[in-house]
Amino acid sequence: MTGVLEAEVEAISLSAAPAPIDGRQRWGLLIYGGLLLTLVQFSVPYEGLVGLPITFFLKNKLHLDASALAQFNLIAGIPLMVGVLFGFLRDTWSPGGRGDRGHLMVFGLVGVAVYAVMALLPPSYFVLLGGVLLGACGVQMLWSAARGLVSAAGQQQAITGQMSTVVNVASAIPSLVSFLLGGFLSAYLEGQNAVAAARILFLLGAALMGAIALFGLFGPARLFQSADTGPRTATLAADALRLLRHAPIYPVLLIQLIWQFAPATGAVFPYHMGNDLHASDAQVGAWYAIFFGSFAPVYLLYGWLCQRFRLKTLLWVGTVLAVLQMSPLLVIRTPQGALIAAAVMGLMGGVAQSAYTDLAIRSCPKGLQGAMMMLFMAMYWLTVRFGDVLGAWLYGRAGGFNSTVLVSLGIYALLLPCMLLVPRHLSAARDGEVAAA
Repeated sequence: MTGVLEAEVEAISLSAAPAPIDGRQRWGLLIYGGLLLTLVQFSVPYEGLVGLPITFFLKNKLHLDASALAQFNLIAGIPLMVGVLFGFLRDTWSPGGRGDRGHLMVFGLVGVAVYAVMALLPPSYFVLLGGVLLGACGVQMLWSAARGLVSAAGQQQAITGQMSTVVNVASAIPSLVSFLLGGFLSAYLEGQNAVAAARILFLLGAALMGAIALFGLFGPARLFQSADTGPRTATLAADALRLLRHAPIYPVLLIQLIWQFAPATGAVFPYHMGNDLHASDAQVGAWYAIFFGSFAPVYLLYGWLCQRFRLKTLLWVGTVLAVLQMSPLLVIRTPQGALIAAAVMGLMGGVAQSAYTDLAIRSCPKGLQGAMMMLFMAMYWLTVRFGDVLGAWLYGRAGGFNSTVLVSLGIYALLLPCMLLVPRHLSAARDGEVAAA
């Protein structure tokens, strides 16, 4: 059996990249890919516009402590931690023969149905947990289609660095808007009854899912065609074996595990802001908005830098800054000081996040972009959720908030030796030279 699978792996067709595109077509790919990713980011039920009010609902109305909230997030995050399965489904199944268009239409409508049903049910711990779980499953399929689509287009057109900018900006801008509006929405919902609050949240999610389904139906043909890797030539088992045997993915997955392990800024941080710094829910939302939003200008700068400097250089510079990213949290004493620290931290982390995403896109095996990018995201959620659990334990029982910051700094120091593991052939080129590399 193993011999058959290996034969299938070796038989994968490596078709040539399409003819180079002009500047207008390239900008079209970047803009439409960013629009799709932005819509998905707004619709997720576990963070931002929908997720932050749910967090405050659990904290303020159901009176969950930091540990209980971390456990809720861990359970609700199970679909996020097995994202590679959704990625394989995207890479191997084409609904109605329409590829990523089909995935966006089908699972956009599934998301509409899930959110609409949840809007009709009375809110409780288990209703919210079930809603987030089911919504996360649908969103994972949308993420696998969207991220696989833009990653394949970036590889095919040798614009992985610029596509990394699109991926990250499409995450940062919705996060900024979502956390700002999510914080104020939470404050508004405090004055509503629980049924009205849940109905507003889930109907908002349903509308966003409907917009994604429409993008799948009417989205530009050029984006979908640019990511087309041709007909399938292998079984699911052969694809899984090919992904496992693709050595370049392992350094970037290890980097992702370390980079996203941040117990200081996860589920425990709203408790530190509220209990220790006496911040309001709106200020907590503003902190996350500023933190994620401050990454955005650096992401845009990276789109220029990646065309002029080798990825290896950007990886080292970004990592040195990333190791110190959490240090401003050790000196904040007021909500206003925390907001300033959020801006500094976001600026410090932007180059690293861009370079790591660039590396992830470059490391994707042909035809398995969805599986690889969802595996990359699964590493994010795996380490974030377990970081939440550790952070809650440290905050409550082992030294308070500063201990979570010190642990985060120690973990980040491990990023430096990881740079030595990055394959030279992936990091030696600038954007536009990836195909030659």
